[in-house]
Formats: sequence, C-alpha cells, structure tokens
Amino acid sequence: MRKLIACFILCTMQAFALNPNPADSTAATASGAPLRGYTAAHSAAEVEWEKKFRAIPEPDRIRENMRRLSARPHHVGSPYDHDNAEWLLAQLKSYGLDAQIETFSTLFPTPKSRKLELLGPAPFTAKLQEPAVDVDPTSNQKDEQLPTYNAFSRDGDVTAPLVYVNYGAPDDYKQLESMGVSVKGAIVLARYGMTWRGIKPKLAAEHGAVGCLIYSDPRDDGYSAGDVFPQGAMRPVDGVQRGSVMDMPVYPGDPQTPGVGSVEGVKLIPIDKVETITKIPVLPISYGDAKPFLMALKGEMVPESWRGGLPIPYKTGPSEIKAHLALAFNWDRKPLYDVVARIPGSTLPDEWVIRGNHHDAWVNGAEDPLSGTSPELEEARALGELLKQGWHPQRTIIYCFWDGEEPALLGSTEWGETHAKELSEHAVAYFNTDGNGRGFFGAEGSHSLENLIDSVTSAIDDPETGMSVHDRAKLAEIHRVSPEERATLRGRADTRIPSIGSGSDFSVFIDHLGVASLNLGFGGEDEDGQYHSIYDDFYLYTHFADTTFVYGRALAQTVGTMVVRMADADVIPFQFADLADTLHTYVGEVKKLAETERAKIKETNTEIADGTYKALTDPKKTLVPPMAEPVPPYFNFAPLDQASDDLTNAAADFEKAYTAHAADGKTAVNPQLIQTERVFLDPAGLPKRSWYENLMYAPGLYTGYGVKTLPAVREAIEQKQWSDVDTEIARTAAAIEREAALLKTATQTLNGGQ
Repeated sequence: MRKLIACFILCTMQAFALNPNPADSTAATASGAPLRGYTAAHSAAEVEWEKKFRAIPEPDRIRENMRRLSARPHHVGSPYDHDNAEWLLAQLKSYGLDAQIETFSTLFPTPKSRKLELLGPAPFTAKLQEPAVDVDPTSNQKDEQLPTYNAFSRDGDVTAPLVYVNYGAPDDYKQLESMGVSVKGAIVLARYGMTWRGIKPKLAAEHGAVGCLIYSDPRDDGYSAGDVFPQGAMRPVDGVQRGSVMDMPVYPGDPQTPGVGSVEGVKLIPIDKVETITKIPVLPISYGDAKPFLMALKGEMVPESWRGGLPIPYKTGPSEIKAHLALAFNWDRKPLYDVVARIPGSTLPDEWVIRGNHHDAWVNGAEDPLSGTSPELEEARALGELLKQGWHPQRTIIYCFWDGEEPALLGSTEWGETHAKELSEHAVAYFNTDGNGRGFFGAEGSHSLENLIDSVTSAIDDPETGMSVHDRAKLAEIHRVSPEERATLRGRADTRIPSIGSGSDFSVFIDHLGVASLNLGFGGEDEDGQYHSIYDDFYLYTHFADTTFVYGRALAQTVGTMVVRMADADVIPFQFADLADTLHTYVGEVKKLAETERAKIKETNTEIADGTYKALTDPKKTLVPPMAEPVPPYFNFAPLDQASDDLTNAAADFEKAYTAHAADGKTAVNPQLIQTERVFLDPAGLPKRSWYENLMYAPGLYTGYGVKTLPAVREAIEQKQWSDVDTEIARTAAAIEREAALLKTATQTLNGGQ
C-alpha cells in the first residue's frame, strides 16, 4: 500500500565530516563497551552471532523469492494469493521454523461494471484498461488481473459537469473558493499525489460533489519524470494506479468488524451502515483517458502550480458538457491468509519481537510489496540457519507475512485485533517493510528506537559505496538540508527519524495497541512510476530497480540484525532521551500553529472590516465576502510544557541508571519498558475516531497516510474546534506524564529499588 522510499540526494563520503557515533556497535565493541542492553560477556557473543547472520542472506535467493511470488496476480481472494501463502508456509517450515496460516474473513469489493464517458457533440468513452506489453511476460495475464478501480468506492450512476481540483487537498478547495468555483453537483477531476487517494473523494463529497475521478498526470509519474515503460520505469499513457479509498483515518481493517478480529461468528455491521465506504463513486483513470475530460473544462486557467504535464490548457471548469460515471461492485467477503512463524525465546519467551510485511498485491506486485517480502523471507531462512548453529534468542521472535494489506491493512489489523490482549502483554517491538529499492536507508517510527537504528546501520556496509549504511544516509540528509540545520544534524548523537501515521501494517501496532514500531527500507536512486499497475512486476523490477538485489540483501541484513539485537538483549535497548527531545519539538509546533491561526484570523477580520479583503477589491470576483470569525482564545499550553520537561528529566535520570546498571542484566525492568509505548494510549481514542488510541502520533483525518503528531491537540487547532483545544492539551499532557512516571519507576528498578 505504501512504500517507504527515502528521497535522499546522492553525495560522497568526503562531502561532510561526521562526529563519531557513540551508538556504533563496532566502535563500542573495540573499546570494550558492551552493546546497549547487554552484559559484557553476552555483548561479545552477540556481535559474533550478528556477523554470522549477516553473512547468510543471498541476493540470488531474494531474486528467486520475488520471481516465485510475483509470477501471477495475487490480490485478496485470488487463487495465487492462497497459493503464495501455502508456499510461504512450506518455505518457513523447511527452514525449521514453527509456522502456520491464520485465516480471517473480510469485506473486499471487486468491480461488477465500470463506465465512464464524456457526453456532448464529440462523445468519448474511457478505455479503463492497461494494455499488455510484449517484452513484459506477466503484463498479459488479463484473466487474473483486477480491473482498474478504487476499492471501497460506493456504487453510483451520476451525470454531471466536471471541475478540476488539482490534487484534491484541503488547500486546493480553498483556492477554488477564492476563484469563485464550486464543485457542488459536479464530478471532480483530481490528480494523484500530494495527499492519500482516499482523502480526494472524502473532501469532494464534503464539498458537494457527486463523483470523483483520480488520474495519473505525466508531470507526477509519467513522461515528465523520465522514460515511460517499457523504455523506462515511468507510467505510460494508459497506466493506472489502483488503490483503496476506504476512509482508513477513521479505522482500518475489515469495515464490518471495527475493533474486533473478523473471526468466525463475529457480528458484522451491515454494509449500508459502514462509515468508511466513500459517500460518492470514485474511479482511477490514466492520463490517456483523462485528457479529453480535461480538455472539456471551461473557466479560468488554474494557477501555475496546478498545471500538469499534458500539452493542454489546464482550467478550473466547470465544463459545459457533462460526464457520465457508472460503477457497480460485488460486495463479497473473502478469506485472508496470514502466514505466521515463531521462534520460541529461550529465557524471556513471554517477550515478543515481531517482524512483518504483506504478501498480497493489487496485481503482480514486485515492488509493492515483494521487494520487501522477499528479503524478509531470506531473513527467516538466515535465522533458521543460526538455530542449526546453536543460536537461541532470549525473546520469542514472530515473523509475519500479512494478507490483505492493499485494500485496508486487513490481515495485520484483524490479527492484531484478535490477539490484542496477548500483544498488549507481550509485544516489545514491531519491524515493518513495505517495498524496497536502491540507494539510501530510511526509517520512520518510534523515537525510542532511534539509538537502535544508528547502532545497527553503523555496522552494515552499503552495497555500492562501501561506507556504512548509517553514514551514507546521514551524509545525504546533511547535503539536502539548509546550512542552519546541518549543525543540528551533526551534533545530535542519534539520527532523528520521522514519525509514522498509517499506510502499512505497522498501523495496528503503533496506533491501536501501543507497540513501538519502525517502517524501514532503501530507496532514492531508482525510478518508480508503476505503483499499483500491471507493470509493477518482475520484469520492471529487474530492469529498473534493485536489479542485482544487493539492496534486498542489505535490507535483510539491516532489519534482521535489528530483530536479533532486540530479541537477544538482556535489557530492552530503548532510549528515551531521543523521544523526549522530539516531543519537545512537537509541543513547540502546536504552540506555533495556534499563534499562526490566531494571527491569520485577526488579519482577515481586519481586511473585511476595512474593505481591503481581496474578494471585495478584485473586480473579477463576485463572491459574498466572508463573515468575520471569532478570534480564538489563548490556550493553556502549560500542562504540555510541564509534561515535556518532566519527561526530559525522567529520561535523563533513566539514561544514567541504564548506563550504570543495564550491563548487569537487570531483566526485571523489561516488563516496565514494554509498557513505555502503551502509556501513550487513551481508551477514548482520538475525536471522531476512537480506534486510534495513541495520543502522540496518528494519521491525519485529512492527510490519510501523513502523520499528525500530538494529533488530538493539533487537529483541534487545525479544524478550529477552539473549545476542545485545552481539553486535548490536558489529555495529551497526561499521557506524557504517564510516560515520565513509568520511566521514574524503571529508573528505580535499575537502581535496585532505591
């Protein structure tokens, strides 16, 4: 569903000097300091086991994994989806692992009929089909390919004029309003990009549109970005991006069983009562099909930033002639096949380290997801080889290959909801991959894991440059930021990673269950224009992506080492100074956001009062000027300031105790550390979406995949729910104070109860 590709800029080792990273495991071992969370004796043994692990993954095996898994289309409910699950199960068992398939049932609509036509004197009927390409053998598997469609679109038959809405984001509708353009009663035409696709029909419906078309503009992933397939990797004229438009910022997973696993006998919400299905029909189309509809638009020319790559004038609309969109779906329930393997822990079996990626795809899915799944399978083989050599992890390791991620994070969500009680008690961390390419390492997720990331990536060689994976990524990041930001990057001991919202299988773990999570991958040096098309296949990947699979091997080495490091540590190697530091920045951001919103409202009110508001002074505008808005009060951010300070102090005291005593192997602190992400949860959840319980980060209600940090506070301000802001500040501050209190308890445990 979502690929993590770190868009870093290539640079050389000599570009900038880096401070030595104290987290470097090689340096730590050479100096005699143990790995974080390890006793001295155990640390030395661990380093050797990790070296043995990293020597096992083979690029050719990863290549063959992808060849086998991508040989046929394997969407949810398809024969090859089940076949792949059975093959994965057999592979895992052949490695000596205890594996099984866990089956769930889920709602998964597929097209019954699709029609899109432009009416008027020069009628046009959209092809709605991607043609096979002679050099690409799997592109011709038409009988098995899902048609081009958006899953969880509502059925509908509408005829209406067209309006162009750029990317269909909130600011785009503000721009249209300023231009005097309404989408009420229209079919909107939005281009893919900038926002998650499900936000486009959601906003269109809220503004009164009756239908939504989403097209791939050549400026974004077509010929403006590079050679199109098959000469290059970019999207050709008839290429289409499939994808889900379910309102997952409300909740992911089976739409008929929110919050509970979709196991046999569970009560189902009637389909007509499901709130996450779109309110209007929506269909994805190619830029070949979109061009006649765009050419039919009248009205003003759009702003320069709205213009795509087609050789036509881009206008707002509405069109004088109408479009006809008719969609009908089969609203069936289909089986999900989650493949799960366990390696029992030797001394701490009730503490679980979980690794996952999905195996289903919209079509053949070489890049998404199999470029991440194939290395994961090779990691599992490598662990099996270590077991034969006498290695045994202290903690239980669980390797998961999810089904149904593409439509709505189905397999992982249903598994997580079904096992919620066990996971809340036992899960230590979750490591996710969802697509992998060539280039720079990238990570996003829980800030308590930043130190672990740097420690592991410092010990792994980049396949192309020979420098460490850590240094290459950090050099590239330093190169792309402003000079003012470089000093901060160089001076911070651990690399700051972005938070995660949604868009892949980590969501149920971090957003709903409070399990520390990471999403990981390489990328930035390969073109990627075939997302969710029939051309995302083995031919494409082996010609234009990680062609020798050396970055697949690097991914297996990197993520597998993180899993082993976390599973073998005597004391869980979380680090909270990084978390406290980053939460301080989030508090500063929401305070600044409140100030900015207040200033904007004051300025607009002044312009309305003195007659200088642009809608009044521009003779082309016939808008009724807006009413003055109430200026929001000054909010009480003191609880957040105090909580973030308390966390900083608690994290510093914890770090002193950890440094002094973790090497003593004080495992009694582990149950407390497991809860350090859980305490950010509030059972009441976020406003309007109680499934999301984490008050530190969540997908934005109007950004989809994009994360909102301190979401209850931030979105109350953004949505001008002024009366809720202080309440959400207090609730969020209480969660941070719970973290500070838990760290104080953990510090006492490390200090021997003093």
